[in-house]
Amino acid sequence: MARWLRPLVGALLLLEGAAALSFLHHRYEELVQALFRVQSQCPYVTRIYSIGRSVEGRHLYVLEFSDSPGVHERLEPEFKYVGNMHGNEVLGRELLLQLSEFLCEEYRRGNERITRLIHDTRIHIMPSMNPDGYEVAAKQGPDSNGYLTGRNNANGVDLNRNFPDLNTLMYYSREISGPNHHIPLPDNWKSQVEPETLAVIQWISSYNFVLSANLHGGAVVANYPYDKSQDQRFRSHRRTVNTPTPDDKLFQKLAKTYSYAHSWMHRGWNCGDYFADGITNGASWYSLSKGMQDFNYLYTNCFEITLELSCNKFPPEEDLERQWMANREALVTFIEEVHQGIKGLVSDENNNGIAGAVISVQGISHDVTSGDMGDYFRLLLPGTYTVTASAEGYQPQTVTTTVGPAAPSLVHFQLKQEVVRKPPERKASGTRMNNKALQKKVVPRATRRGTQR
Repeated sequence: MARWLRPLVGALLLLEGAAALSFLHHRYEELVQALFRVQSQCPYVTRIYSIGRSVEGRHLYVLEFSDSPGVHERLEPEFKYVGNMHGNEVLGRELLLQLSEFLCEEYRRGNERITRLIHDTRIHIMPSMNPDGYEVAAKQGPDSNGYLTGRNNANGVDLNRNFPDLNTLMYYSREISGPNHHIPLPDNWKSQVEPETLAVIQWISSYNFVLSANLHGGAVVANYPYDKSQDQRFRSHRRTVNTPTPDDKLFQKLAKTYSYAHSWMHRGWNCGDYFADGITNGASWYSLSKGMQDFNYLYTNCFEITLELSCNKFPPEEDLERQWMANREALVTFIEEVHQGIKGLVSDENNNGIAGAVISVQGISHDVTSGDMGDYFRLLLPGTYTVTASAEGYQPQTVTTTVGPAAPSLVHFQLKQEVVRKPPERKASGTRMNNKALQKKVVPRATRRGTQR
């Protein structure tokens, strides 16, 4: 190519990317086209996959950004955004489309911050978890949309009240010193959830997500778990009882990261409500049962918050650009929060990764587990921590480490196998005792999920 043509071609490519950033509401087919357009513009760092279908058969598409699409790289954290869980709360859907196009365009431009983010993070973006509900809401349009029109899926179910209730199990487990992470699912859980919910549960069970946000509308606040109050005596969903997780300070920091990067969320006064710093504990706002963010925290390694992004659930198109500019920096900054705390490998004496190893932090009663390759990620605030890695059949290992405010600290564990000592053989009156009489009853330890289910 002639040298003088290269700048022209580059400018045309940038114009092409800019033209794709249209501030419009996207129906399902248009959403799919937008995702595939991004994938075609950035084919080497993106992948599109479907986690399942809605009640009416629409794909639940995810757009992935990574320097190795489709591959989990050791020590590279997995992040996800989920939008449009309530079909009539549409701003998150449009923001995630804008974010996808923005990441692609800035990567092509050579933006160092975005390039580093894509190279160091595996980012999964699901613009719509409830495409059926959206189509119902979109038929009404922004001007005449009812407050609940299209909120539920095609079966009339609120998807954010449809996940297995692990909070109740966790509160009981805490009283009996039971597991504090990866709470087992009820035996009949599949028969109680919708297709969209089932697809998401299988999705988050297949990827070792570390951090996530769920985008909603109807308020402007960053909401963090627990969503469900521990006090079961009050059944009114408006009962306000602050119900913190063991990682409460960390969740507050994550929520503030978004609210202060947002143009006005941090001011607190929005939509007739006031939230200090633009954040709230979910149960302190109102108790919500069977929600997605609590489920993420209790069933997986993922720390999820819920972002309420607009007073108007279905804002008019002329407001979309203003909303994008208000959220753009916050959306990028929140992804970067996945790179904090500690991470490392849990391996055996032959350097083979140990999957399902439990990582415990002294003083925080919530553990995480290593992934299939033996790598783990534990979000933590800056400070000094005593951390223990344990796995069935291995001797636990404990280390002390200091976490800084920037990059995560690397903390690797190499576990030694437990030595099983056989009891000495006893003899009585010259007669060899039956081996069965010497055998002890061994109760196997609970593994990460296998025996807990």
